[in-house]
Amino acid sequence: MDPAVLKAMVKWPSVPSVYGWLALDRRGTWTIKGEPIGNPAVAAFIGRNYARDEAGRYYFQNGPQRVFVSLAYAPFVLHVQPQPHGAALLTHIGSGVPDCSEAFVDEDGNLLIAFGRGVGLVCDRDLADMVQRLRKADGAMPTDEQLEALATGTDLPGGAFLDLGWTRLPLRTIRSVEVAGRFGFNRDPRPAPGEPEC
Repeated sequence: MDPAVLKAMVKWPSVPSVYGWLALDRRGTWTIKGEPIGNPAVAAFIGRNYARDEAGRYYFQNGPQRVFVSLAYAPFVLHVQPQPHGAALLTHIGSGVPDCSEAFVDEDGNLLIAFGRGVGLVCDRDLADMVQRLRKADGAMPTDEQLEALATGTDLPGGAFLDLGWTRLPLRTIRSVEVAGRFGFNRDPRPAPGEPEC
């Protein structure tokens, strides 16, 4: 977090939190009350001060105040950076993703990648590139029928993986309603009964 934010937290420790204003859409854009934040400096400030609490709620620490984030799908959105021998991943807040562990496809064909800070949804604009990196256990590309089976929740016989060049991630299916529970986050934080809020 920014040093000024940390100082403000110490100076004013009991500022009520904000709920229902800030959201993260499926392409990694911050919105306030449904309106995209177009100022790159503001978006970068939010990203630098984006964190998770012990209850799995993601928030933006705005000085002394926590602004909880409603998530359209996942707490991170991943963008693909093609490389000569693979693909690098970058989060919507600009951090690299060097510690990927697994990949998942949901029933709607969304691709998710688990990594050290949680789980990220691959931006739909980058899916075409990632589909080219899907492989069956024997290294061959899945057929159209097998890709369709994955997108409807059927694991491939023998398994599959996502080949990023520098790592191969086991690929499994998951239902979208299971994602938040599996990765321990709250998509839509709300205040506790009696909790003051702004």
